[in-house]
Amino acid sequence: MRTARNPGVTDRLAHDLAEAEGVCVQPLLRRLIDRDTGHATVVILPCGSTRASRCVPCAEKARRLRMQQCTEGWHLTEELPDKPTATSDDDQGDGDDLVDELGERRVRSTRRRQDAPDLPRLPIEDRTVGASFDGRQGKVFRPSMFITLTLPSYGKISPGTGVPVNRRTYDYRRAALDALLFPKVIDRWVQNLRRAAGFQVQYFAAVEPQKRLAPHLHAAVRGAIPRALVKQVTAGTYHQVWWPSIDEPVYQDGDVMPVWDRDLAGYVDPVTGEALRTWGDALDDLDLDPDAKPMHVVRLGKQVDIQGIIAPSPDADRAVRYLTKYLAKSMADTYDDPYDMDTARQAHLNRLHAEIRVLPCSPKCANWLRYGIQPADPGPGLTPGRCISKAHDAEHLGLGGRRVLVSRKWTGKTLDQHKADRCEIVRAVLAEAGMEMQDRDRCAADQLSEDGLPRFRWEPIDVTQADYQTVIGHALIQHRTWKAQYEQAKALAANGPPGPVDSRSATTQPAATAA
Repeated sequence: MRTARNPGVTDRLAHDLAEAEGVCVQPLLRRLIDRDTGHATVVILPCGSTRASRCVPCAEKARRLRMQQCTEGWHLTEELPDKPTATSDDDQGDGDDLVDELGERRVRSTRRRQDAPDLPRLPIEDRTVGASFDGRQGKVFRPSMFITLTLPSYGKISPGTGVPVNRRTYDYRRAALDALLFPKVIDRWVQNLRRAAGFQVQYFAAVEPQKRLAPHLHAAVRGAIPRALVKQVTAGTYHQVWWPSIDEPVYQDGDVMPVWDRDLAGYVDPVTGEALRTWGDALDDLDLDPDAKPMHVVRLGKQVDIQGIIAPSPDADRAVRYLTKYLAKSMADTYDDPYDMDTARQAHLNRLHAEIRVLPCSPKCANWLRYGIQPADPGPGLTPGRCISKAHDAEHLGLGGRRVLVSRKWTGKTLDQHKADRCEIVRAVLAEAGMEMQDRDRCAADQLSEDGLPRFRWEPIDVTQADYQTVIGHALIQHRTWKAQYEQAKALAANGPPGPVDSRSATTQPAATAA
């Protein structure tokens, strides 16, 4: 694939040109080998990143795919073919975890906390579509909702800056724990909302940071629910975490941390050699203590924004764009340039990250060693402060899970199926224009040779070993060819044949070369 370099074209210029035309700026090279014929071609593939800091074109494509997913399921008027049952898998206990993250059942009281208001509870109807309302001239309205949930205050914030007025009194520890456990309280909120509303409420939600760097949730909710009820559910929702206490770490920064003992298959104190308490023993002690309290209680904030949405309308389109606005950015750089951040903002981020880095994110987190407890299912190589979960990274600031939360009955499709829908539209337009289409399954993994093994084999090629400008150039040619064919096909469909049709396959790889 190598060609002579153009001395007037730099790698940066090639990068910027690709980005301007919506072409992946970090393409992957793969050698595709047909085991039956021995023929090999080099294929350019997009990197598929969802972060604009890595690849703007791929991140934008991923964001637009999420927009399609959100729009398609928000205002459904009929139930999906596979209707949900009245008993939801999400329908668990009121306030406590009855089953821990490892699947072990522990019996605890499900009595609601005395400091939390009671919530209404209705039989859950076997439906996911909201109620309809008759308007004038026989018009029927089926409104939906756009809801924003926040976390509580941890201290006064300087207006417009997102920086605490006083970092000494700002509750960074609570802010860090709330961020790490934010998905748990959102799950609880959905359960409570379904019980209070009396039907299987469906949602498409995105988790984003506020300027103060605390996560909050924007949710497109199908159907209309009284605003007072949504606020009541939000005020009464909490999640209790029954983990061992982390009030006092046993090992401080600078201490020699527990070490792995091969004979005991566990971690021991580096000085005495005594085995640390196991995760199961720590939970047993918690169960036997009549005065035990949850390690942490996560609650939602008082600020709740609720909007009624009717589709199709400009408000609905605007809400979808707003909901997916920051999906291409990480939690840390949503509001700031990571290379040119204000000093006060950087100090705030560093302080929050320092807390998140050493707090436990799950029963298997390596940070439990700081508190003299072996994490669940321990193994060699664990180091406190270096848990492998991305939740502890400065880029994620506590959110180790998915940024987009979609209920199972939103569209009844996976994200890959939505992507296939978009591809099918393009294929249909091209086919209607009479353009040849290659067999979409020609390289599929289920295409087998006579020996029963996959016919096609993919081998990675290190892009750094090839000329970056050449790879980008081939990718641009491929993109322009496909775009021209698609525009030509649309013109044919709209106006009839204006002239001869380019019959080249729309899926031919211009960059493919015999190996």
